[in-house]
Amino acid sequence: MRLGQVIGKVTLSSAEPALRGGRYLLVQPLSGAQMSGAPLEPMAPGSTLVVYDELGAGLGHVIGFTEGAEAAMPFAQPTPVDAYNAAIVDTMFHTPPNG
Repeated sequence: MRLGQVIGKVTLSSAEPALRGGRYLLVQPLSGAQMSGAPLEPMAPGSTLVVYDELGAGLGHVIGFTEGAEAAMPFAQPTPVDAYNAAIVDTMFHTPPNG
């Protein structure tokens, strides 16, 4: 699982029936420095992910997401998702190792 911040959403005109009830979010993965409180800065083009969300995360929320085959595991039938929102983070403490 990785952590990222919701920076937007995707609006669809139609969707796979297995995906009804959720939505897609634009998520910027967090770096170690950002987990320690550094400001969110724009990443290189192509770094933002589209993440399927059924939990109701909103703009600015930090979420925990899975990618790849694990992202499709919550679904009863094979479903075309590459990233899945598994958690909305309330509080985060990160102390980088010394060295």
